[in-house]
Amino acid sequence: MSTPQNSGSAYDPAKIIRRAIFFVCLLGLSTISLYFTFQGLSSPRAMEQAQIGREIARGNGYTTKVIRPVALWQMKEESEDYPSLESLPDTYHAPLNPCIYAAVLKAADVSDSKTWRMPPQSNIYQLDRVIALTCVIFFLVSIGVNYLLVARIFDTNIAATVALLMLFCELMWSFSQSGLPQMLMLMLFSCAMFFTWRAVENTEENRSALTPILLSGIFMCLLVLTHWITLWVYVGYVIFAAVYFKPRGIIAALLVGILAVCVIPVVYFLYVSPTGSAFGTAYYTIHDGLGLSQDSIMRSLSPAGEDLGLQGLLLNILATSLRQISELHNNLGAILVAPLFFVALLHPFKRASLASFRWLILIMWIFASLGMSIYGLRNEAMDPNQIHILFAPLMAAYGLAMVSILWARLDLPQSMYALRNAHLIGIVAISAGPMLLSIPQDIKRGLRADGYGGFPHWPPYLPSVYNRTLADNTDPNEIVISDTPWAVAWYADRMSAWLPQNLDQIEEIESIARTQQTPVSSILITPYSYASGNILKSVGSNNAPYGKLYPLVMGSWGYQGNAANFVDTHPNFRPLSQRYPHKQPLYSYGQIMLYSARPISGSSD
Repeated sequence: MSTPQNSGSAYDPAKIIRRAIFFVCLLGLSTISLYFTFQGLSSPRAMEQAQIGREIARGNGYTTKVIRPVALWQMKEESEDYPSLESLPDTYHAPLNPCIYAAVLKAADVSDSKTWRMPPQSNIYQLDRVIALTCVIFFLVSIGVNYLLVARIFDTNIAATVALLMLFCELMWSFSQSGLPQMLMLMLFSCAMFFTWRAVENTEENRSALTPILLSGIFMCLLVLTHWITLWVYVGYVIFAAVYFKPRGIIAALLVGILAVCVIPVVYFLYVSPTGSAFGTAYYTIHDGLGLSQDSIMRSLSPAGEDLGLQGLLLNILATSLRQISELHNNLGAILVAPLFFVALLHPFKRASLASFRWLILIMWIFASLGMSIYGLRNEAMDPNQIHILFAPLMAAYGLAMVSILWARLDLPQSMYALRNAHLIGIVAISAGPMLLSIPQDIKRGLRADGYGGFPHWPPYLPSVYNRTLADNTDPNEIVISDTPWAVAWYADRMSAWLPQNLDQIEEIESIARTQQTPVSSILITPYSYASGNILKSVGSNNAPYGKLYPLVMGSWGYQGNAANFVDTHPNFRPLSQRYPHKQPLYSYGQIMLYSARPISGSSD
């Protein structure tokens, strides 16, 4: 266990068969993920980044069709005028993942949205599969990089087991299907750790660690440019470098310099220039960490009076930290041995490099956990801020090493040679069991879904309604106000303003749009708003996400009950009803409701 090992010849038939089986499983699971179980992109942030990538691919620069009211307010505060809605710069997302999507979508030729119009018999948007395929490729590359890394740290047996645990990790496949950048982040983080391990090896052998640590730093900077929360990981990384690598402080200073060179220009052009803030619109994500919701503040055209509630910050950080610990097994992909990494911290490994490297992992994980606690984890394991998954392969490797050490101490007799690797087989079987047992049902469901054009993520997303009906009833220069602007922007390829907090702000957005000759044509309401939490318990309250707009948001309920639409009967909403007199359910009995300024055709029941 203490030195890397290579068992058998490169042409060992048994090894070749094992590798062939692994690649068959890899190809099979990829096919199942992209076709049989695929339901389209599931994350709002993924759809946003995908449509930003499409705008870049079309030559429109780093712009977005998702109009966040708070971003309009920020830009007006900076330049004393509202920005152009047709070329609105994105000031929320880190840039690397949208830029990669742009390259992929450019190759797919997305210049004409009609080319990718969904056929009538389909419920799955084909560009969703293109995005998911990109994420799957990053995931598969991550498996390869981690195999090479763990083989150097431990041996090929543990490396192969880690590869299998990753291959059968349901959470990693879920991230691949979601379109979130976690698999790109996993690949970059794994590459950074590969070169960091080379630097640690060089230090142990009294050789220069400068080249590998600089290569590692570049990958870490790319990681930061993929998701800003990984800046916390970088802090832990620099602290370890400052303490471990000699001359102490010099390499750490170089890493800080690389980060500054990579990040400062990006931050200036993407955030500071349009908003005047180094954090851009992403600053308001801290509301999730305060136990509130960033959605509410993102929908505000006048957030200056919003109270951050910093007096509860420490309590919320503590609560989120404790929840992370209690859910650590799930956040690490339900890999059985990954949490045993913390037990491995107590073991006196003989190799100094092996012992030192685990402290790097621990320090980075502590800072990552602190960042997640501050900015919040609302959706548990599949939250966009969830970066525990980056540490899962290396933590699993150390956990496997601990189990292997304890297994070796059983001193099994030679006659029980077949049990030599029984512990590894058992760990893989237990970790992979839930996913493997569900595959037959997933395939059956996928085959059944094919007859219906696929089963999308409904509720709240039904891509065909956006891509066909909504796109057919709106013009490219028009704006749709919606509670799911990311879905409108991605599937319908239309500008969409996030449904503001109240009627006055809706009218202000209408005024801005009318002045710029990009009029608001309609308002789209989906289950994302009217099925969200305790809306009825706090009607009219500032604490309710959509409480001020409940007649509009809950209008579909009146339609389903054969009653008058609420916007027609509520006196405050009658002017809005007159501006959008054509009320049409786009799906079922008003489950997706469109309020339009002109007649609507082609709704889907």
